Amino acid sequence: MKALLQRVSHANVRVDNTLVGEIATGILVLVAIEAGDTPKTVKRMADKISKYRMFSDAQGKMNLNVSQIEGEVLVVSQFTLAADTNKGLRPSFSRSADPTLGNALYLQLADNIAENGIGVATGKFAADMQVSLVNDGPVTFMLEM
Repeated sequence: MKALLQRVSHANVRVDNTLVGEIATGILVLVAIEAGDTPKTVKRMADKISKYRMFSDAQGKMNLNVSQIEGEVLVVSQFTLAADTNKGLRPSFSRSADPTLGNALYLQLADNIAENGIGVATGKFAADMQVSLVNDGPVTFMLEM
């Protein structure tokens, strides 16, 4: 599982020009579910995202997590993060999970983050989405499990 976290002051996702998810200050999570990922992997990732200290405290140090700033999380499925780009000029997606499993684990990730008391919005799995964001910093981290 890979999750690209972006600290944002605003983010939203649209499908067919319809707003399906939106947050103010918080984290945009672009997530790839990979073959071999399990509910246990997802739970560990949700806990890490929920507790990851990427927001500045009064001294300007990244010591605060999304809960501490009363922020939200927007979770968007992005299977292309699982691409194998080591050979050739065309990515291979053989590392991606089966779509049925991928969707179930994607929804579980959003649910597990919400269980940590954080407001969560989502995109739509396997849809052609348009994601807009204002990356604050910019601050971006790649987490892998």
